[in-house]
Amino acid sequence: MSNDADFGGVELVARRARRAGRTTALTLIVDRDGGVDLRTCERIAARLNAELDREPEPYTLEVESAGLERPLFAPADFERFRGRPARIVTAVVLRGQKTHRGTLAGVRGETALLQQPGGEFPIPFTMIKSANLEFDPREDLRREKRERKNSK
Repeated sequence: MSNDADFGGVELVARRARRAGRTTALTLIVDRDGGVDLRTCERIAARLNAELDREPEPYTLEVESAGLERPLFAPADFERFRGRPARIVTAVVLRGQKTHRGTLAGVRGETALLQQPGGEFPIPFTMIKSANLEFDPREDLRREKRERKNSK
């Protein structure tokens, strides 16, 4: 989708297809720099529906934004969002817990790096069950305040 000029750099973050009775339920999660609005999701759904309606198999389609707490899947996601607050859930207990919060510090080899108050915490990708950005409205307010101060 990112090559489609009509959708201005929209990235397919995740896709899921599952059987729901006699139909196939399709879900797409999309994102782009600056976020994806409802109108963009509707346009993507309309384009895909036009193609999928040609198939004899019944289906449902959902196109949704990755949202403020965007899921992180690929190692490139951990690099791209370096410096942002994140939550990583591991499949096994590491350092006494499965849920780890901190600031993304990139990737080293096969590990995601999470900066925590005690220092850098490397988490092997093979141990990550789920990961997502964490939205902190207070940080948005602080950033807005800094921007206003700098523009004066």
